[in-house]
Amino acid sequence: MTTFFIADKIIPGIIIFLYGIVIGSFLNVCIYRIPAGESLSKKRSHCMSCGYQLRWFDLIPLFSYLFLGGKCRKCKAHISVQYPIIESLNGVLYVLIFIINGWSIDSVIYCLLTSALIVLSVIDFRTYEIPFGINLFILALGLIHLGFHLGDWVTYVIGLFAVSTFLEIIFRVSGGRAIGYGDVRLMRAAGLLIGWKLSILALILGCILGSVIHIIRMKVSGEGHVLAMGPYLAMGIFISVLWGEPFINWYFSLLVTH
Repeated sequence: MTTFFIADKIIPGIIIFLYGIVIGSFLNVCIYRIPAGESLSKKRSHCMSCGYQLRWFDLIPLFSYLFLGGKCRKCKAHISVQYPIIESLNGVLYVLIFIINGWSIDSVIYCLLTSALIVLSVIDFRTYEIPFGINLFILALGLIHLGFHLGDWVTYVIGLFAVSTFLEIIFRVSGGRAIGYGDVRLMRAAGLLIGWKLSILALILGCILGSVIHIIRMKVSGEGHVLAMGPYLAMGIFISVLWGEPFINWYFSLLVTH
């Protein structure tokens, strides 16, 4: 029984985690280079302080950071803790997705979605802008997902417009002061991927999380009233993907019984 559990659960989980931290390493590259307009492939990874070009053994996700004690091999400058955090987070979330959703093409797509959400969340948090390319990538995932679920195409096509149309109206009426157009694009792309029910739930969760967390940040750190909505919408999308369907079914069962 123990041997079966290790072979069936532990080893696949470790493999998924390792795959996740490798992708997480690339996410760090995206987070730093996309806002700066730098190439993701042509420029070699280097120390942000001294410019030392990293060797392959300096680029082993998570483990290189731990082995080097979080410092550059050459100049000993501290390396941002963002690197291991993003790598570990991506790995853990990949494992969580497969645990909850099982082995399926949907799980693979949701993992890629999660990575995109991590990148756009960090970038939006820092710059108040969601890169168009990230939203385009999520839209592409939505089209791929739709190809595997053509029987439910109406749900996903409606999802393309359900939330994004509402947000676009807010954007137009407010002249872009109430919400950014990157958020509109995000919910349009995500709506195609997760469908109209889950996209509505994602918006509700994102608004609740944004309100609560930002109020706490305003009280604790003196944060201003302007907030980046992308990270909170990303949280809502991720939660909806994993637990949205059971929650919606539970909610409607309460309405029926009452």
